[in-house]
Amino acid sequence: MIPFPDISPDIFTITLAGREFALRWYAMAYLVGLLLGWWIIAALMRRPALWGGTAPMRAGQVEELLTWIVAGVILGGRLGFVLFYEPAYYLANPAEIVKVWQGGMSFHGGFLGVVIAAALFARRNGIPPLRLADALAVAAPAGLLLGRIANFINAELWGRPTDAPWGVIFPGAAAQDCPGVVGPCARHPSQLYEAGLEGLLLGLILFLLVRRGGLRRPGLALGVFLAGYGLARFVVEFFRQADAQFVTPDNPWGHVLGGPVWGLTMGQLLSLPMLLIGLGFILAARRRPPAGPRP
Repeated sequence: MIPFPDISPDIFTITLAGREFALRWYAMAYLVGLLLGWWIIAALMRRPALWGGTAPMRAGQVEELLTWIVAGVILGGRLGFVLFYEPAYYLANPAEIVKVWQGGMSFHGGFLGVVIAAALFARRNGIPPLRLADALAVAAPAGLLLGRIANFINAELWGRPTDAPWGVIFPGAAAQDCPGVVGPCARHPSQLYEAGLEGLLLGLILFLLVRRGGLRRPGLALGVFLAGYGLARFVVEFFRQADAQFVTPDNPWGHVLGGPVWGLTMGQLLSLPMLLIGLGFILAARRRPPAGPRP
């Protein structure tokens, strides 16, 4: 067992007019992840050879794109959490929907929000949608890596109980509520599993894809990202504790489809379409002739 490190979820706290305001690691992860994404996309646009001769947009347009993406991440992530995970609660308490500072964001909802925002931006500016999607796909893993590390620091979204030597003793009554376990309960650090797979490994694969001319085939980077994330999330869900609203004494693994022993969690159910759609984009991109000369 590994004791949870003594890390505060707050970077620092200041007091103004008798009220405390804190800068949290989670908010910083969102901010830095978006800025890194902006930098990566701008760098890609400055290298037209990677695209086969002409970049799909000017580097100066990326700043405006960032505004659209921020709106898509926040609105989509919040509404996705409301609709996918706790619709009954928010239907009864609609005023709570806007309180994003209290937590509750869904990656799949945020992803759909980004898709809609990017599609609108591309249409407004005459940018090929698949090309823009490829750029966003290459930039996304950096934000995922930071976000999952922030989840670990917040001691949230932890995994199922384990006796593995790298199991972490997360703080809090909910994390220590492990039926049949006497003494401290260690859990899989599933946030770090996701950081490694969805962020580090997937980011490296996409980096190598770009280096080998992958952006010359529209939709290929997008397909690799969708399939890679879908597969990584599907696998990690076997080690991740399901959301409390799906867990019952008769359904301890929180399956939303299938039986209590063999079934799919909400995360797996939402990730399967990403995996299948991603494979479809990869196959379609491989059938297209690459654009321009090799970079």
